[in-house]
Amino acid sequence: MTSGDPLRNLGVRLGANGGELRVWSKNADSMELCIFDETDPNWIVKTVPMTRDTNDVWFGRSRTLSPGRRYGIRVSGPASSRNSFHPEKTLIEPYSRGLVRVGPDQWQSSVVDGGFDWAGSVKPKIALDHTVVYEAHVRGLSKLNPAVPADLRGTYAGLAHESTIGYLKNLGVTTVELLPVHAFVSEQRLIKQGLTNYWGYNTFNFFSPHADYATMASQSAGPEAVLREFKGMVKLLHEAGLEVILDVVYNHTAEEGPNGPVSSLRGIDNATYYRQNDAGAYIDVTGCGNTLNVSHEVPHRLVLDSLRYWANDVQIDGFRFDLAVTLGRDGNVEYQRDHPLLTAIRTDPDLTDVKLIAEPWDIGQGGWQTGNFADGWTEWNDRYRDRMRSFWLTDLAAARDGHAGSGIGRFATRLAGSSNTFSQERGPLASLNFITAHDGFTMADLTAYNVKHNVGNGESNRDGTDSNNSFNHGVEGPTRNTTILTTRRKAMRNLLATLLLSAGVPMITAGDEFGRSQRGNNNAYCHDSELTWLNWDLDDWQVDLHRVSRRLLELRRENPALRPVRFGRPGETTLSASEMDWYNALGESMSEEDWHSSDERTLQYLAASTPEREEFNRILLIVQGREADVTVTLPVHTGVGSYTLLWDSSHDDISDAVIEHAPGARLLVPGASMQLFRAH
Repeated sequence: MTSGDPLRNLGVRLGANGGELRVWSKNADSMELCIFDETDPNWIVKTVPMTRDTNDVWFGRSRTLSPGRRYGIRVSGPASSRNSFHPEKTLIEPYSRGLVRVGPDQWQSSVVDGGFDWAGSVKPKIALDHTVVYEAHVRGLSKLNPAVPADLRGTYAGLAHESTIGYLKNLGVTTVELLPVHAFVSEQRLIKQGLTNYWGYNTFNFFSPHADYATMASQSAGPEAVLREFKGMVKLLHEAGLEVILDVVYNHTAEEGPNGPVSSLRGIDNATYYRQNDAGAYIDVTGCGNTLNVSHEVPHRLVLDSLRYWANDVQIDGFRFDLAVTLGRDGNVEYQRDHPLLTAIRTDPDLTDVKLIAEPWDIGQGGWQTGNFADGWTEWNDRYRDRMRSFWLTDLAAARDGHAGSGIGRFATRLAGSSNTFSQERGPLASLNFITAHDGFTMADLTAYNVKHNVGNGESNRDGTDSNNSFNHGVEGPTRNTTILTTRRKAMRNLLATLLLSAGVPMITAGDEFGRSQRGNNNAYCHDSELTWLNWDLDDWQVDLHRVSRRLLELRRENPALRPVRFGRPGETTLSASEMDWYNALGESMSEEDWHSSDERTLQYLAASTPEREEFNRILLIVQGREADVTVTLPVHTGVGSYTLLWDSSHDDISDAVIEHAPGARLLVPGASMQLFRAH
């Protein structure tokens, strides 16, 4: 940004003589800065008429605009179908670094100095091929953890507590992805129902951390203390070698539909900030009432400035963009992979080395764009999710009824990095692999419920997807049937192993590593309760599953053949790609018929690394996708003299198993299981 930048320094800038506030509005007639009494939230001690410059930036200065001071703006303008000026309302300034709640639905901006001693803390900068994302909720992660002091549970400080950090490090994840922590509020509909927006996908302001996740001590001390606690969390996680990614919601705001609250952007310049047709009707491609109009330079800049702030001032390592397709829609509301905002995000020098993860869809026309983001983006791969669920769950359910499943070929393509979805140039790291996320069944519930159970959400079980690709294994919900329980737990091990042994960037949903349940609710966005908080009082089988998760993460770290950076090319050696060979149960190279047959459910996957920075490594992964046992012949391959068993999903403990096997040996593989070997 240069001094000639017309949109420079929006928001409050502090100086020796107080502060200056700069706010953009093209359609306003007048604007005034309102400064509140330090103790009485309803008493405006000073109003400052703001002046408009030639670039439609309004500015006002006051010595009273100092750290800790609450303020707001009042904006007047013409009545029209596309605008919504309410000069009687005091609005939140869009670049507010801090917010104070002064009433049930009343907020005021607060001046924040932002000073913080990072004490030499730096971003870990973990390579993408070594990254394992752990999707977590700030409150839910520590709220019930007895190892965290009671006053810190469910807070930023609780997430940064030594016991939480120790758990994450011990598990073996590298990167914590937090559900939305930008200031948010609950939707009007939920408030009327007595519910709350727990997930936080209803952003109120793009620069302020959500105050309710801070400790009561920080909340009482004010926005400066809240921000300091947030930065302290980031600092401690970084010092432990853990990255922090924020799930960010720039596609819409909490002002909802045209009859929703007027709290900030709508009252400042509704015609510019939100997508509308010529008659003033909102164009909603988010399903949340409004859509931010990022085809205009000012909302575009708002998003970029917010990202720069969090990436640099707050030292955030990356962002996961909710409904990212919305951010790539042009003036005609059509998605463009080279949209100026999407291009700016990945090329901005102030965002260098920031991890960028796209949710590659929205609900508008042409809204499903998986695989169609540019190089530099990693995308949530819903095709991967659906394929792996169906292979291990609904295919087995269908087989019990005598129907064919989906075969092994499409499973193998996803396992190897989804080259049919992501281009050669982008490679397997363009795929963010996941089996579950905050939205949908937990991994345990995938194995225990055939249908959703969302009655508690207040919508008569209409909300939440009906396409879950889940399988209850014979009983809906909890059971004491030991056979069913054993089968469900093996299914969880298979799902976890598939996720953590696949090429791409894996994401674990917090609690899946030990089998957390939400009692069949696949849309628990409105429950801030023990239904959604992690329960740390684990049963024996959950302890066992946690141990399996740790072991799988260890195996991923130790075997670079599982973590290719690039796609290989047939007949060529490509550095940081894995050379892949595919065999059937007979140890023969898979034929086209094997690859496409719905009857073929057994696979032997031999992958060898082509190292640039790590030692050479070769693994063999055997997948048996039927519930019947099968005898396989281990492949004979040049350079392979033996296979060492590393892990077996059909057994919690392989200490009594035969570990060493020769190429060409016959091996009994239990039904619906996976085995990983190191090839020597």
